Amino acid sequence: MTTAPKLDTLCVNTIRTLSMDAVQAANSGHPGMPMGMADVAYVLWTKFLKHNPKNPKWFDRDRFVLSAGHGSMLLYSLLHLTGYEVSLKEIKNFRQLGSITPGHPEYGMTPGVETTTGPLGQGFGTGVGMAMAERFMAKTFNKEDHELIDHFTYAIVSDGDLMEGISHESASMAGHLKLNKLIYLYDSNKISIDGSTDLAFTDDSKKRFEAYGWDVQQIDGHNHEEIEQAIKKAQKTDTPSLIECKTTIGFGSPNKEGTAGSHGSPLGDDEIKLTKERLGWPYDEPFFIPDEAKNQMRKAVDNGKEWEEEWKSSLKEYENKYPADGVLFKKFVSRDMPEDWSEVIPEFEADPKGLATRNASKKVLDQMSDHIFNLVGGSADLTGSTKTDMDNKGIYSAEDYSGRNLHYGVREHGMAAALNGLALHGGIIPFGATFLVFSDYNKPSIRIAALSHIPSIFVFTHDSIGLGEDGPTHQPIEHLAALRATPNVAVFRPADANETSYSWKAAIENTDGPSVLVLTRQNLPTVDRNTYGKASGTEKGAYILKEASSGTPDLILMASGSEVEIIVKAAEQLEEKGVATRVVSMPCWELFDKQDDAYKSEVFPADVKARISIEAASPMGWLKYTGSEGIVIGIDRFGESAPYEEVYEELGLTAEKVVENGLSLTK
Repeated sequence: MTTAPKLDTLCVNTIRTLSMDAVQAANSGHPGMPMGMADVAYVLWTKFLKHNPKNPKWFDRDRFVLSAGHGSMLLYSLLHLTGYEVSLKEIKNFRQLGSITPGHPEYGMTPGVETTTGPLGQGFGTGVGMAMAERFMAKTFNKEDHELIDHFTYAIVSDGDLMEGISHESASMAGHLKLNKLIYLYDSNKISIDGSTDLAFTDDSKKRFEAYGWDVQQIDGHNHEEIEQAIKKAQKTDTPSLIECKTTIGFGSPNKEGTAGSHGSPLGDDEIKLTKERLGWPYDEPFFIPDEAKNQMRKAVDNGKEWEEEWKSSLKEYENKYPADGVLFKKFVSRDMPEDWSEVIPEFEADPKGLATRNASKKVLDQMSDHIFNLVGGSADLTGSTKTDMDNKGIYSAEDYSGRNLHYGVREHGMAAALNGLALHGGIIPFGATFLVFSDYNKPSIRIAALSHIPSIFVFTHDSIGLGEDGPTHQPIEHLAALRATPNVAVFRPADANETSYSWKAAIENTDGPSVLVLTRQNLPTVDRNTYGKASGTEKGAYILKEASSGTPDLILMASGSEVEIIVKAAEQLEEKGVATRVVSMPCWELFDKQDDAYKSEVFPADVKARISIEAASPMGWLKYTGSEGIVIGIDRFGESAPYEEVYEELGLTAEKVVENGLSLTK
C-alpha cells in the first residue's frame, strides 16, 4: 500500500495513469514497470534530483538513467510533468513515427534523456561511466575552499538488468573504484516476461552487491518515508549504493498487478477502467492531469533555475579565484581543443622495417595526452599488449580520481558501456582498448554509441591473422565486417605509422559517433611519403597511395592496414609486366563514403573496371568498391596457429596471388 500525503499520491497516480493511457493508445509498450516504480521515481525527482527542465544540459546537474528502458513511459511522464519540452501531444504519440517519445529512450531525441537504454544492462554500465566522469572532474577542478563539481548519478535498474552479465562487470568495477556518488534504485518486482523471476533468477542480490563493495538497503518501494530515508542515507555513503525497492508491477491494476500480464502489453480498456476506479481516477478522460499534480511537479522549473543560477555564480567566483583552471574547465566542457593540437601528432620517417601500428598509436597517444588534458582511457587488462598507457598520466583509482590511465580489468563489456557514460557526462574524451577479436564483447555498447552519436573511441589491436601463433581463437575474421556494417561507426585500419597518426586525429575530431581504431601486432613498413601519397589522405577515408606509371590505370588495387604492403609489392610486379597499376589505401570506408562524387571518381574512375581488393578478414563489403567485375580477396574460414608469415601464405594473402588475379583481369 502506498503511504504518502494526498497530494503526493495524486502526483504518483498521475504518472501511473499517463503511462497506462499512453501504452493503451499505442497498443504496445510496458505499463507495469512505470506503475510499479511511480512512487520511487516521484520521490527521487521531486525531493532529490538536481536538474533544470529548461536547460537539460547544465553541467552540474544530477544524471538520471532509466536502465530499465522498457519502462520509458515512466521517464516521459516525469519529463512532461516536471516541465521539460515534452508535450502532452508527444505523450499521446508514444511509439509513433516522428514523435520524440520512442518505445525505448533515445539520447538526443528527447530533452532530459541522458542515455539510450532498452538493451538491458546498458544503462547500468553507462551510469558507472558517468559516475567515473563526475569523480574525475571533481578531483581535477575542485579546491579545498571551492566545490565546483558535486552531483550524483542515479539509475532505475530492473531484475533484468541484474541478470545481464554486464551488471556484474560494471558493479564490480564501481565497487572497486568506490564511486560514492552512484545510487541505483532497483525495481525488485520479481516479474519478467516469462513470469516469476523464480523461473530463472534466485540470486541474493543483497549479498551479491555487498560482495562488490556496495552499500545495500532493502525497502518498501511504495513507502515514501522509506524511499526518502534510503536515498538520504545513500547520499552519505563512501561506496556505491543499491537500494532494493520491493515493488508490485502494475500497481493498482486489480487483475494484472503482480503478474507478467502487466509487463509488456497494454492493460486493455476494461482493466484500465477498473484500475482508474480503484485509484479514484476519471475513466472517461484519457491523459487526465489534475492541476494540483501539475503545479506540484512543475515546481521543478523554478527549483532547477535556482540551482543552475547558484552554480553559475559559483563558477564565476571560481573563475575569479582560479582563472587558469576556470579556462581549462570551460575547454573540457565544450570539448574545445588546444590551439594547433594536431600539429603535435608525430610524423614518422620512412622505414622499411617500420613498426606495428599499435606501437605507432602509443607514440601518438603520448604526444596527444601531453596537450589534451582530458584525454582519458585504458584497456581491459591488456595495456601492455594494446599499448594504450599514457606516460606519466597517473592511474585512475579510488585513491586518485585524477589519474588518466584507466584499468578496466577483464571487463570488456563493462568498459565499453563506461566509455559511453564517460563521453555522455561531458568534460572527457575517453578511449578503451582490447583485442579486435574481443570487440564482440563490446558490440552492444558500440551499437548504442552509434545510435546515440556518442564520440567514444575504441582501440582494437591484434587485428588479423597477423598475430600468428595465438591461433584462430584470437585471430579476428568477421569482426571488421560486423563493425563496418553498423551504421554511424567510423572504422579506421591504418596501413602504417603515419596513417595511424591521422586516424587518431580523425577519431578525436569525430564528435558525431564512435570511432574504432584497428591496429596491428606485427610491424608494417613506414611508407616513404616523398614517393607515395600523403598520409593526410586518411582524413578522406581512401586515397591514391601510388599512381600508375602511365597516369591512367589499367588496374586498381585497394586494401587497408597490413595488406597495403602486399598491394604495393604486387603493383611493382604488375608494372614490370606492363600493367599500369594504381594503389589505393582505404583506411576508413565510412569517411570515403562521405566524400563528394568528384573525389570518389578521382580515386575510382568509373571506366576502370579491373579492380582487386585484399584484406586479411571476411571479404564482405568490398564488392561495393571493386564492382561486380572486380575480384575480392579475403578470408572465409578461420585461421591457423603458426608464424604469421606462414598463415598469410597458407590462406593466399600474398602479392603473388594479387599479381595472378591482376593479370587475369587485364588480359
